Amino acid sequence: MRLRAVDYHSPVNVSIPDLWRRLSGWPGGRRLFSFLIGRFARYSGSIGARVRELEPGRCVLTMRDRPRVRNHLRSIHAAALVTFGELASGLAMMAGMPERTRAIATKLEIEYLKKARGPLTAYGKAPVPESNERQEYLATVSIRNADDEEVARVGVHWLVGPDASRDAS
Repeated sequence: MRLRAVDYHSPVNVSIPDLWRRLSGWPGGRRLFSFLIGRFARYSGSIGARVRELEPGRCVLTMRDRPRVRNHLRSIHAAALVTFGELASGLAMMAGMPERTRAIATKLEIEYLKKARGPLTAYGKAPVPESNERQEYLATVSIRNADDEEVARVGVHWLVGPDASRDAS
């Protein structure tokens, strides 16, 4: 999966793993990477998640508890939790995809285990596709609170296949 960052002069294509490798070792690089992911996946960016670790098939994100992600019960909103889980699963999946491959979520399941309060960590795991053949994969995410209690469990089915738009360019 490649990100297309377009400025006013020219398009730039950078893969998610390449961008992570380039930025994560620099001071502020992980924060910048998280910001860029939020700009490309704007709805996911609305929850303010931070990428802590990323490698093929694995992603660790954190999210702070703050008013804009809370519900009327003074806990983190169900929609913020599902977005957090989907983002962790997607990054874990896309970090290991071969070139000229795309993925789309086709089914999402979440089990809310307890009220989510305080800082959260999402641990995403996904199979690493060996080719860009059309196939469905299940990525799983465990969302945990500061006491390491699981507050939600997410499963996302990803349909992976060749990226025809990349072949046309």
